[in-house]
Amino acid sequence: MSTFMANKGNIERKWYVLDAANKPLGKTAAAAATLLRAHGMRVLARNWRSGPLELDLVCQEGDTLVFVEVKTRGPGSLGSARDAVGPRKRQSLIRAARAWLAAHDQWHLPCRFDLVCIEPGPAGPHMEHIRHAFDLSGSGPSVDSGHASWQPW
Repeated sequence: MSTFMANKGNIERKWYVLDAANKPLGKTAAAAATLLRAHGMRVLARNWRSGPLELDLVCQEGDTLVFVEVKTRGPGSLGSARDAVGPRKRQSLIRAARAWLAAHDQWHLPCRFDLVCIEPGPAGPHMEHIRHAFDLSGSGPSVDSGHASWQPW
């Protein structure tokens, strides 16, 4: 797996090129968990569900809970993986995060939302990890210059 990193404003983005022979595009959600573990996150839950609500990954980085949405796009898909997390999906993720916090009595911890985008590339599928992918305004990517953690109350 190769790593590329870029900073645009205060949003940190990292791209990872996956070994296409070992990681078919449809099975890379597990690779996202492996990647996050390799970068110091502890995976607390995968594919957590509460009724119609679902969280792809719940991780912990230091004292911060990180709710991670994993989006995959195949060749010929309309729009990017990042585009697939619109206002309605963000609201669903926020409701799911609140349900997880209630179910695990973790309201005291700071939280944030990350996004792992998995898309085809010339050298095989690649992953982009976007920290602080969005805030609670529902208006798009995070614009907080200090990367303030989300508090669910």
